Amino acid sequence: MGRARRSKRTSAGRDVAPERQQDGEGRPKGLVGWLAGIVSAVILAAFGVVFTEWYNTHGSDTVERVRGTAAITVGHVKVDYSERDTVLREPVTEPDDRAVMIATHADEQRRQDVLARHRRALIDHMDVTVVLTGNRSSARIVGIEPRVLARKPVSRGARLIAITGGGETDTVQLAADLDRPAPRFTTAKGAAYFKEKQIDLKRDEPVTFTLRFMGKKAYYEFELRVTVLADGRTEQVTVKAPDGGPFRLTGKASRYQAYYRELPHGGWRPCDGRRPC
Repeated sequence: MGRARRSKRTSAGRDVAPERQQDGEGRPKGLVGWLAGIVSAVILAAFGVVFTEWYNTHGSDTVERVRGTAAITVGHVKVDYSERDTVLREPVTEPDDRAVMIATHADEQRRQDVLARHRRALIDHMDVTVVLTGNRSSARIVGIEPRVLARKPVSRGARLIAITGGGETDTVQLAADLDRPAPRFTTAKGAAYFKEKQIDLKRDEPVTFTLRFMGKKAYYEFELRVTVLADGRTEQVTVKAPDGGPFRLTGKASRYQAYYRELPHGGWRPCDGRRPC
């Protein structure tokens, strides 16, 4: 006959149920794990709320600082050349460059490259549009200054005579005279603009500046230095011309080595400087 299963019995002969696994204090371990899970979930939820509030208030700024992102972004820079004569620092003598200058349908980027190599500059004054955008929850623009990189005699290489339709340029908001020993933007009363007004930006908030620069006594190469206060400290951001080089401005010369007149369909035709030529 097969052996029958036998249960453990006490000395009184009663069956004894299997022992439940318990912890050191006699509570079932399953209950302890369940309670621990609830406590962990509550702590994580509370931490998530606190972290989210911190990140929305300060965390994104901390991330941007760690990444080395400036407090503001230079979103757009434009120099207004419309209906304005300009001057090249040196005359165009290379055959390939001359071919690009006079070609009616030359690639515009190639033409701009030629003009940049010959340091094209506006005469007497220039208008620049700059758009700056905030990269912090709070940033304050406390100053913008022209930083002159080079000051030389006025350019005489070649004058580029533009097609004009008459009229005046739009009113500008700020102006700086590069002929001054320490150029700065001033109000209509002549006071330093940023001593009277500063500009606050939130994250992704843009501000547009229309800036006029004047210079009649020399040829200038310059860039803009923007001072920003963010997170309790100041930093500086440099604004360059659209081609990545310096802005250029020159005073007027009495005579130039060469003259070119702008053509209606593109290109520049050499002439002797007389109007019409």
